[in-house]
Amino acid sequence: MVIIQVWISFEIDSIEMQTIQKLQDYFRDKLSTYDYPEQPAALYEPVRYIMGLGGKRIRPVLLLAAYDLYKSDTSAFKAALAIEVFHNFTLLHDDIMDEADIRRGKPTVHVHYDQNKAILSGDVMMIYAYQLLESYPKEFLSLMKTFSQTAREVCEGQSMDMEAEQRDDASISDYLNMIELKTSVLLAAALKMGATLGGASAADQKHLYEFGRNLGIAFQIQDDLLDTFGTAELLGKKIGGDIEQKKKTYLYLKALELLGELQIARLKEIFLDSKIEMDQSRIDEVKDLFTKSHVKVHAEELKLVYQQLALSHLAAVSVNDEKKTTLRRLAESLLNRKV
Repeated sequence: MVIIQVWISFEIDSIEMQTIQKLQDYFRDKLSTYDYPEQPAALYEPVRYIMGLGGKRIRPVLLLAAYDLYKSDTSAFKAALAIEVFHNFTLLHDDIMDEADIRRGKPTVHVHYDQNKAILSGDVMMIYAYQLLESYPKEFLSLMKTFSQTAREVCEGQSMDMEAEQRDDASISDYLNMIELKTSVLLAAALKMGATLGGASAADQKHLYEFGRNLGIAFQIQDDLLDTFGTAELLGKKIGGDIEQKKKTYLYLKALELLGELQIARLKEIFLDSKIEMDQSRIDEVKDLFTKSHVKVHAEELKLVYQQLALSHLAAVSVNDEKKTTLRRLAESLLNRKV
């Protein structure tokens, strides 16, 4: 999905049956004029900075699209904002832990300001996300249960991701569990929260949650594929970033199952020997091993499994099929993207 940088300066009175583009434009327009607290400036300026860096806004769009299945007004905006604020809080803290310098082509918050300000601003973003949900007193308890469980799971997923860097016995099931917690549960929560606000039945809320959970896993597998087999010109970044960081993605773990004994030993040596620096020649060597293992085909097949699971749950949602068009197209755009 292409990141849209243009801000649209009109108010949409109804978002019934809107396209993905219109939902993105609606959310970005509202976000561009949203007033965060002004003081203390040192606390809230980093918040405005990271929220203004752009991005696909997938999670708020999912929430709005799920809400749109049942109602056609704009009252779900603050819930969508809560999801996006929380997501950006996790990115802010991830960048600190990863010692990352760049986020969406700009200096990360801890680089642009400093680490202490970044940590505290991230903390207030998490709290602010919860406060935004106070706008819905009738649904507040249900929203909070979903949101709090998801927040805990995202932290668990991040912890598992960091632990995996130190392990030499990680499995594919470990990896799938980690990406479910770190990535897909927030997509799932966005959909369930939108459905909750829309007055959906418990069954529909569950199906939309499962749609998002499976979609999120497929989405991350697609990310793994693009990072290794994508095109730098389209992605706008260097290919092989996961390999450079020695991340034990599905591609790495599946290749260990498919390669010959000597190739497995070499791949493990590259990833597990801290003395081996990941220059371009090493990245190319790993890519070559991945290619020889035919791991790309296996990853694409696994992505398709989760994609079909996601669509089966969407099909089970008890609203008119035409109303589900936006969510179907969003799933297709996420999983067939080249960027």
